[in-house]
Amino acid sequence: MRFSRRFPLAARRQPLPRFPTASIPANYLPWLLDTDSLTQRLIEACGGDFRVRVLNQAWDRPRREEAQVLDMRPHGRALVRQVHLLCGGRPWVYARTILPRATLSGSERRLAHLKSRSLGAVLFADPTMHRGRTEIVRLRPADSLYGLAAHGLDAPPAEIWGRRTVFRLRGKPLLVSEFFLPGIGGFKP
Repeated sequence: MRFSRRFPLAARRQPLPRFPTASIPANYLPWLLDTDSLTQRLIEACGGDFRVRVLNQAWDRPRREEAQVLDMRPHGRALVRQVHLLCGGRPWVYARTILPRATLSGSERRLAHLKSRSLGAVLFADPTMHRGRTEIVRLRPADSLYGLAAHGLDAPPAEIWGRRTVFRLRGKPLLVSEFFLPGIGGFKP
């Protein structure tokens, strides 16, 4: 597994600074670097009290850097799915998935109809799944994705740590970005 300590944002053309592992809070590091199914790790950490809350799912234009990492045309449209992964009814993860139109063909059409089912459960059960390099980011309130990740939190934190990965199913790409919210901080995967 290859890791990158940068994660470009739509408002910035250049990548964020690289993060030495020592600069990442110790309670988030295991979550950020874990390569197994996040869904399975959350189910274990929550004692089974896990569910997915769909915030929005619609055809939209991905952010510029999301389209670039998926080799999409500028202004191309994709299915954008935004969810909270809940533990005990509290949001632990804000996840944003970009599914290009071309990815949603053949058996992958099922990805457009997950509703409140976990995408991770589908990905990690598929023997054709390939996981690409993971990029890590620290979001602050001035960053464009911070507002999406922190939306609905009672007390938005000073920073939110996240990661993104391009997965491939039968060679078809999708981008999964996961942002770890304050509730997850006291638990380990």
